[in-house]
Amino acid sequence: MTIKTFSLGGDLTIRRLGFGAMRLAMGTFDGPARDPGTGIAVLRRAVALGVNHIDTAGFYGRGAGRANELIRTALAPYPDGLVIATKVGPLPGPGGVPSGQATPGQLRSLVEADLRALGLDRLDLVYLRVGGVTGPGGESIAERFAVLAELREEGLIRHLGVSNVDAVQFAEARTIAPVTAVQNAHGDDLGMLADCEESGIAYVPYFPLGGGRTPLDTERLAKAAARLGATAAQVRIASLLATSPSVLAIPGTGSLDHLEENLAADDLVLDAEDLRELRG
Repeated sequence: MTIKTFSLGGDLTIRRLGFGAMRLAMGTFDGPARDPGTGIAVLRRAVALGVNHIDTAGFYGRGAGRANELIRTALAPYPDGLVIATKVGPLPGPGGVPSGQATPGQLRSLVEADLRALGLDRLDLVYLRVGGVTGPGGESIAERFAVLAELREEGLIRHLGVSNVDAVQFAEARTIAPVTAVQNAHGDDLGMLADCEESGIAYVPYFPLGGGRTPLDTERLAKAAARLGATAAQVRIASLLATSPSVLAIPGTGSLDHLEENLAADDLVLDAEDLRELRG
């Protein structure tokens, strides 16, 4: 492992700065659809710039406009070394917002739908996403995670992850099958981040730029950005990557300009003083 790469599951080397596909099909879950041509252009440019980790989900989009179909159209046949991570668990409600939760009996069909949409025989990484848009709910995830573990044994999934979980749920999953990645809100549980680092597990903060939901310390970011000749978004991404060698960043966008801006954060170096100021 180097400062810019991470060994996912011990057999997939990926750049720590990847791409989140949530905003490709639409800006928000309940927002208007975006031009699919733009999404395809963003994906192709991301890969051309060296991205080899794309985070997606079957519930990213609505109707015919979905992130997984855009990924397949833009990138298949997929280049060697490209890792596509997806999530199952949430079920979209009438307005498109993921408001329901799949039962254990529904998870296989969701995984199979992702395989078909992406045009793959095996998914590199599948997270069990728990709960809704709020934090972890504390319920047992054993029965649902066991279903994904069975699909892994069948060869449909290469690695497993968990998302939006608390420490008890994380530990519960690890008694069932190896957990390769955790996708939680950054800062929810620094003890879990430390556990991931010690165990060689990726920690992937969702909404790394706030996602329009989590307020960022814009004043502090702006001061650092002005000093470094960067943007606030670039400073935020660089500070996440500096948190731990196990942290992967997956900023998402439907804009080519924002994509270029986000990926340029990989070359931004924050010194110890920068990090002290950003972390207060």
